[in-house]
Amino acid sequence: MARYLSPEWVQAFDAALGALDLTDAVAAAGEGSLAAADGVFSVAQLVQGVPADLGLGAEVRVVLSVAEGRARLALDEGGAPGTEATATIVLGYADALSLALGRLDPADALSRGRVRVRGDLAALVAGQEVLAVAASRLGTTLSDLTDPIEPTDPIEPTEPTEPTAGTDPSSEAGAGPATP
Repeated sequence: MARYLSPEWVQAFDAALGALDLTDAVAAAGEGSLAAADGVFSVAQLVQGVPADLGLGAEVRVVLSVAEGRARLALDEGGAPGTEATATIVLGYADALSLALGRLDPADALSRGRVRVRGDLAALVAGQEVLAVAASRLGTTLSDLTDPIEPTDPIEPTEPTEPTAGTDPSSEAGAGPATP
């Protein structure tokens, strides 16, 4: 099983998403957001404090893109021009993993300041709704695509820090699939 946020994990998750026609889910999710109403939006998740053994650097940006009734997940190395997200979520690795595994409620994480969101919050919610429908259709959860965490490895909440130079979350919002 691939390690959370590794290129292999992102590829496996993207392949699972790419096999689904989510037109109805995208339309329903877009009803609550002007930014997502046309069915085209993206949510970026800027994850800080990524373990060094993943070989990705201390920060990883993963983008969920929704268009034409499909959802895609990709690593975004460097925040290339033209890849600005509708919403960006900034959080620590432990909190991102906790969200992905369903151990941390997104609304609770937001209200407790464990994540920061920039951009259209409704697009973030739309992204979560699309991912929930995708998971139900796949008959799986993110935890099925993620390496298990040993009980001896507690997930401690982390406080997001300011992004490092070269990232501009002010024009993005993310969630990984909040998670990504």
